[in-house]
Amino acid sequence: MGVISELSQDGKKLTIKVKGRFDFGKHQEFREAYERNAQPASVVVDLKEATYLDSSALGMLLLLRDHVGGDDSEIRVVNTSSDVRKILAISNFDKLFDIS
Repeated sequence: MGVISELSQDGKKLTIKVKGRFDFGKHQEFREAYERNAQPASVVVDLKEATYLDSSALGMLLLLRDHVGGDDSEIRVVNTSSDVRKILAISNFDKLFDIS
């Protein structure tokens, strides 16, 4: 499995872990990871094991943001490599997401 989701015991925090290439091939799995759970107060996208990120991954992050509340959403993108962080910064995603 390339995308694993884990809902906290209290149902308030959803963690989505992406493994391998974060590209269009993960679209269905990524979408199901957040749609099958009740809308949590916060979402963490863990990219520790992601080896690649492309423009479709950026689109998936935007769809996630819309799903959980748009401007009012609390989404953190964590464990990003320096290359991924650079892509997110160039795309101005650092203004939409909390990235570390």
